Amino acid sequence: MARRKAPRIPAALLDQLLGGADPKTAFDADGLLDDLKKALAERALNAEMDHHLSSDAAGNSRNGYGRKTVTTETGKLELGIPRDRQATFDPQLIAKYQRRFPGFDDKIVSMYARGMSAREIVGHLRDLYGIDVSLDLVST
Repeated sequence: MARRKAPRIPAALLDQLLGGADPKTAFDADGLLDDLKKALAERALNAEMDHHLSSDAAGNSRNGYGRKTVTTETGKLELGIPRDRQATFDPQLIAKYQRRFPGFDDKIVSMYARGMSAREIVGHLRDLYGIDVSLDLVST
């Protein structure tokens, strides 16, 4: 008989993350998955800032956070983007002026390649993710 593989994330940790909430709500907008995306993205951005400050020898330091709303596969997510005093930090995970999480554009191209019109894609994104994108964005 084949043994069952040990899960990558222990059940006790999942129970702690859910915190007694209904597991079905984890996939809803602003549910557990969105909270995890936000926490992981902000942690990665802070690690990028730590690396940037360790390689910058000019006495640069942290200078709070800026707010940025990015579009993900499940909707909009507000992130705290770290800033530095000399404004030389250029994040790689979500670059300056980038408003969509990586991979979102690929999904739009995929829908277009499967024969959906630009208007159908706009309606589909509104229905699925609750986000409004312009026809110009889809065309571009």
